[in-house]
Amino acid sequence: MPLSPPTIIQGGMGVAVSNWRLARAVSLTGQLGVVSGTLLAVVQTRLLQQGDPGGHLRRAFDHFPLPAIAERVWRDYFVSGGLPKGMPFKAVPMPTLDSSAALIELTVLANFAEVWLAKEGHSGHVGLNLLEKIQLPTLPSLYGAMLAGVDHVLMGAGIPRAIPGVLDRLARGEAAELKIDVAGALPGEEFVGRFDPRSLFPEGPPTLTRPEFFAIVSSATLALTLARKSTGRVDGFIVEGALAGGHNAPPRGALQLSACGEPIYGPRDIPDLPKIRELGLPFWLAGAFSSPGKIAEAQAHGAVGVQVGTAFAFCEESGIIPDLKRRVRELVRAGAARVHTDPFASPTGFPFKIAQLAHTLSDAVTYAARDRLCDLGYLRQLFRRADGTVGYRCAAEPAADFLRKGGTEPELAGRKCLCNGLAATVGLAQTRANGYVEAALVTAGDELAQLARYFDFDCDSYHAADVIRVLLGPPALA
Repeated sequence: MPLSPPTIIQGGMGVAVSNWRLARAVSLTGQLGVVSGTLLAVVQTRLLQQGDPGGHLRRAFDHFPLPAIAERVWRDYFVSGGLPKGMPFKAVPMPTLDSSAALIELTVLANFAEVWLAKEGHSGHVGLNLLEKIQLPTLPSLYGAMLAGVDHVLMGAGIPRAIPGVLDRLARGEAAELKIDVAGALPGEEFVGRFDPRSLFPEGPPTLTRPEFFAIVSSATLALTLARKSTGRVDGFIVEGALAGGHNAPPRGALQLSACGEPIYGPRDIPDLPKIRELGLPFWLAGAFSSPGKIAEAQAHGAVGVQVGTAFAFCEESGIIPDLKRRVRELVRAGAARVHTDPFASPTGFPFKIAQLAHTLSDAVTYAARDRLCDLGYLRQLFRRADGTVGYRCAAEPAADFLRKGGTEPELAGRKCLCNGLAATVGLAQTRANGYVEAALVTAGDELAQLARYFDFDCDSYHAADVIRVLLGPPALA
């Protein structure tokens, strides 16, 4: 463990935006680099079908402690030289309450490989970011990352009370369970996901180092609940405000929208930092804290430092494809960069921040051109059928299917397929049978317009190290 906690935590963003390259670059500076664990099974199988550019996955797979699994995944998905242009990617099974052994093994392997690559060749620390809302792949994701020696686990978008205890059990090589949210479950009725390391290591799993757990919270009440009622040790908090990118906590009370259709946040939504400080655990502030002055402000409130996302999302090492980065930087230069907090886009029902960019799903014409479809399934809601079995629905799937499964009309309005849109953002867009290519969806925090502080106007790019250099520089004079 480090002698002192990092001042800067790089946010775990999107689908492969916070990839191993970005996390590694940040860790090499002595700060905490973080990989996103979201959809990693999809991300890596598509990279294999692109021919494993650079041979990086082959290198990581060769270090996986269960070679038979790595070789099976390689045989199933690797395409030498990559798929021909316009050829659809081979599908990966959608996660379910009883996911196949093959999908579980793939998820373990994918998280191992991402963390292993981020940690390769240096002693810096690396974290894994997961969403509490995406529950089904959580256990194998955690185990795969722990096999690679992940140092920290960060989780928000819910109340991850069970995760500290899960980390304890997995570190000891014991089976772990996670209660799964199922809409319509009867009183006293519980549904659980289960993962047993012995399914992979029949002769006995290894003892692993238990990573530190940082909960991402938006209020002192949630921090207090997690500190006192979690199943194990919480090691710190990332206190995220409504200006941060990705999913935001909804405003307290009845939803009210501004004239431009964004949720209105009020005084009740401002975290009570003195109460969080009283818990005695380290914490970091997130959401428009990417400047030396804001870091000083955070530390004056008792924070160790800050978590920064957007500034890293558009640097050279992030997973966003170069053309999108270039277009965003052009908007920043022109003073036209804008982010919309969309209360309806995400199938989770959480507000979701979307950078406004032509020819992406933020564009009404581009959005309307896409047929509703859910074929990745990570944001599906589980629901109880009348016979007691579990069904799956997504508010971004075809309307008739969603309604037939018990969904309601209001839930359909404005929903976007985040899974496919975010995958397209990092160059992994699926091509449909009719030739349609999935459009990108770019998420960013409200500080997108401030990106110019990291690059000269005559320069077309910047690096993660440039972000660190600016953040750790002297505060600007008033």
